[in-house]
Amino acid sequence: MNAHVAPAAVSRTIGRSALAVLAGLAISILLALAIDLALHALQVFPPWNEPMTEPGDNALALAYRIGIATFSCYVAARLAPAAPMRHALILGAIGMALATLGLVAATVMNIGLLWYPAALVVTALPCAWIGGALARRSAS
Repeated sequence: MNAHVAPAAVSRTIGRSALAVLAGLAISILLALAIDLALHALQVFPPWNEPMTEPGDNALALAYRIGIATFSCYVAARLAPAAPMRHALILGAIGMALATLGLVAATVMNIGLLWYPAALVVTALPCAWIGGALARRSAS
C-alpha cells in the first residue's frame, strides 16, 4: 500500500516546493516593481527611458533590493514543505542568474553604472542564506 501512496506524496511535495520558490520569486518581482514605480513617479529616480547614472539612486535601489531579496527568500523558506534553507538558496540562485543576465545586458548596452548589477549578483546568495536562516529561526 505504501508503494501506491509514496508517488502521490512525492508529487505533492515537489509541487509545494515549486510553489514556495515561485511565491518567493513573485513577491520579489512585485515588490521591486512597486517600489521602482513609486520612486519613478515621485521623481526620485529619472524617467524610465533614461539610465540611472547617480550613485545615490543606485545605492537606494540596491538597499531595497537587498531587503526584498532577503524577505522573498524568507517567504520561500517558510512555505517550503521541507528543507527550508534549500528553498531559500534555490531562489537565491535564480536571483543570481537573473542579476547576472542584467549585468551582461548593462555591460553590452553600456547603460548605467556597472557596480549596481554586479552588487546584485554578489549579494543574491548571502541574502538567500539570511532569509533561510531567519525562516529556520522563526520556525523553531
